[in-house]
Amino acid sequence: MPSISHMIKGLKIKSKDVLVEGPHSTLPEDEFFDAVETGLDKIEEDMQLRVKLKLQSQQSQISTHNSVNASATENGENDDVDAEFGTGALARSHDLWEEIDRVCLEQLHYARQGVGQDGNGWQIFADEGEIKMYKREEEVNGMVVDPLKAYHSVKGVTAREMCHYFFMPEFRNEWETTLEDCTILEKISPDTYLFLQTHKRVWPASQRDALFWSHMRKITDGLDEGAVDTWIVCNNSTNYSTQESKNGKCVRIFLTVIMACQTHLPPGKTKGDKLTRDDLTCKVTYCSVVNPGGWAPASALRAIYKREYPKFLKRFTSYVIDQRKDQPIMF
Repeated sequence: MPSISHMIKGLKIKSKDVLVEGPHSTLPEDEFFDAVETGLDKIEEDMQLRVKLKLQSQQSQISTHNSVNASATENGENDDVDAEFGTGALARSHDLWEEIDRVCLEQLHYARQGVGQDGNGWQIFADEGEIKMYKREEEVNGMVVDPLKAYHSVKGVTAREMCHYFFMPEFRNEWETTLEDCTILEKISPDTYLFLQTHKRVWPASQRDALFWSHMRKITDGLDEGAVDTWIVCNNSTNYSTQESKNGKCVRIFLTVIMACQTHLPPGKTKGDKLTRDDLTCKVTYCSVVNPGGWAPASALRAIYKREYPKFLKRFTSYVIDQRKDQPIMF
């Protein structure tokens, strides 16, 4: 298989039986990282090629499809649903609601806390223009579960637009490069879903999946100075469903993630004014704690996180900017 042979080229391994993830693997940590890095590069190259071909061959169809979606779901034609969207009102009768509400409020509080004060252990690991990323090194049973907190400032989009594309499943395959399959196990309400998400295997690591609920919410209290609105998306692993892996072989990821976004306008301007995208700034706080399950070398995992998290945030925000540049502003 060409991709596998490409990935193992140059590795000094005596037995292929130990070329797998696990505590007994003889694959050195640096070679584990090199192999995963090569696999991720190949996945990203394939995705970039698919996007390029799609744009070349279907530009007019994509434009029409996006316009239809915007008129139906983004611009409030269904006023009853739109008025309730982001309030959680339609999910409150569900068995998961108490957990969803509690975790969302906890994560919002966590996202609003600063970093670097009071010796709380935050270390900056990426500083690239508007993107700043911090981590705290933590392990559970020998597995890296470093909490991450990232800050970004994005021009030309609103908080709701940013959260819309992070939340809605129909867009996820266009910006999440490692995604193989995203199954909606239950649509609890328009702003709350239960997902089983399967990721592509990146050799020599085992294939992984995640079972989690996702909730998008508009925040109406405690807005930062200068913010005209705040939206969040919170994802959290759950045992509510006992859904097995699609192929029966995946290692399950356990995660808690929040993307908190605020819209800022120039001084003196309001949402009721005639605005252009030049007037919009979205301030993003992204927090995650991910237990990847299984086993992988700590140093290799941290090296992969350091490389992949900034790329993810830049790729996702660029995707949203591109999707919204010719569309009506959505608050």
